[in-house]
Amino acid sequence: MPAVGRSRLEDVTKLLVDTAMGRVKADLVVKNGKLVNVFTGEIIEGVDVAIKGDRIALVGKADHTVGDSTQVVDANGMYLVPGFLDGHVHIESSMMTVTGFARAVLPHGTTTVFADPHEIANVLGLDGVKLMLDESRGVPLKVYISLPSCVPATTPEFETAGAEITPKDVEEAMKWEGVVALGEVMNYPGVLMGDDKMHGEIAATLKAGKVVEGHFYGNLEEELNAYAAAGITSCHESTSKEAGLAKVRLGIYAMIREGSAWRDLAEVIRAATETRIDTRRICIVSDDRHPEHLLSEGHMDHIVRRAIEEGVDPVTAIQMATLNTAEHFKVDHEVGAIAPARYADILLLDNLSKVSVNTVIADGKVVAKEGKLTVDIPTPTYPDFAKKTVRLPKPLTPEDFEIRAPAPEGTAKVRVIEVIEASVLTKHLVVDAPISDGKVVASPELDLAKVAVIERHKGTGNKGLGFVRGFGFKGGAVASTVAHDSHNLLIVGMNDRDMALAGNKLAEVGGGMIAVRDGEVLGLVELPIAGLMSDEPVEEVVKKVEGLANAWKELGCEMIYPFMTMALLALPVIPELRITDKGLVDTVTYKMVNLFA
Repeated sequence: MPAVGRSRLEDVTKLLVDTAMGRVKADLVVKNGKLVNVFTGEIIEGVDVAIKGDRIALVGKADHTVGDSTQVVDANGMYLVPGFLDGHVHIESSMMTVTGFARAVLPHGTTTVFADPHEIANVLGLDGVKLMLDESRGVPLKVYISLPSCVPATTPEFETAGAEITPKDVEEAMKWEGVVALGEVMNYPGVLMGDDKMHGEIAATLKAGKVVEGHFYGNLEEELNAYAAAGITSCHESTSKEAGLAKVRLGIYAMIREGSAWRDLAEVIRAATETRIDTRRICIVSDDRHPEHLLSEGHMDHIVRRAIEEGVDPVTAIQMATLNTAEHFKVDHEVGAIAPARYADILLLDNLSKVSVNTVIADGKVVAKEGKLTVDIPTPTYPDFAKKTVRLPKPLTPEDFEIRAPAPEGTAKVRVIEVIEASVLTKHLVVDAPISDGKVVASPELDLAKVAVIERHKGTGNKGLGFVRGFGFKGGAVASTVAHDSHNLLIVGMNDRDMALAGNKLAEVGGGMIAVRDGEVLGLVELPIAGLMSDEPVEEVVKKVEGLANAWKELGCEMIYPFMTMALLALPVIPELRITDKGLVDTVTYKMVNLFA
């Protein structure tokens, strides 16, 4: 496992055997707990767990392993549950670094994540992946890496990314310690059409004996079968009971997500609660939770609780967040259960159905108690190459956002992206937009805002211009360097001056998210690391995010959580219409289209 000081099983087998036999005394013993056995689905009372170093030596009666220097934790009848695993997360989407994320989720019982760092990979390539992997080695949170598969998410014809990861890169990175999978294969059309790059990456992963993560939104008949035939064994994109059930029936792990921007669990979990299927190929994941929700609701503890609220048996829900995920990634010999030889990642729950986490043990040490960290996790320093990533050839001006009309006055038929709250999907509309002085302009009355994507990695000057409906803005502008997946500079606004100000301010601070009106900054979240992450404490990030949310409301947006909805405007792999630095992309026909219909 990729962590400083974490043991390898082959090096400690004799020590663990000696501890289990009592010849060597345990370092930590948890006594008198109710064991949630995820292998058998049982709850077993009066169980002790003996730990030597960072691994479990014995589960049962452990009196003979207690010595003078053994730390004893009396569970006093609390439930002993494996540390929770998040099987699909992009740490960057928390707006925090690996260190900040670990500080936020460990008190909630998450001890392992399977992170797909394709956000930073689209900005910094494999150097960005290594940056996160190296940082993960210094935190108590286990971070396994799913190597990003779609960097860029599509072809250079459609967008400009900051980097590219090739099949040869994948072949090399599969040798890295801590890399366990190929990250979500979003280029689903490419897989079905036999794209050499996608199949080359899949082949390199399968040859390495590792798993391939999916991202599927096609039909559930021949297309889903074809996708599975490529060796892809999971998917987190189910939004209906039928989709989840269809995937499980084909041997694909249905990863049911309950994130901040979209919450699919209530619908998709019906595949389990309304049938009698075996649930061992169902996992629950975050994909992703943002900092204020991590503080106010929790992480995997919240998602397990939500599954229980939707009718899943508590032990089954815990399996979905532990053993099922570990088995899928082929690391169940290391994590996902309380059993000998596994890493000693154990939660003590006051209440099983409420998933109330009292104590968190990670790598054999108590790291959190009653919602608070009990260990110090130092903040690393970050190299300059990770901080100076917003590169514009020149400052933006209002003229950069002008859209010349085909007529001097009247209206023009334009293609419009309509966003849907709490959904990854958009609609492709044609709207009669107003013309003023020979230019097509935004309109509060039509809920019509301008949208621009400015290339920010290579200083090309590329820009795509269009219109978006659904945010409800009455004035001002918002901007973000979090713009999936290429993370160019994304700006939405009601006037050109504020759009230019928003973009220039983000370039000045190295990236982030901003809201402005009438030349004044209303809210700003600085994200200087790759334009995606902050190295400030989570509490500080949350304050700034809350300030930004209030600023959005001042501009007229009433969405519950609009940031991710905006960030997906630039993702040209999800239906129906998106925008990149190259222009509008019809993601149903997979073609570039003109703004004027």
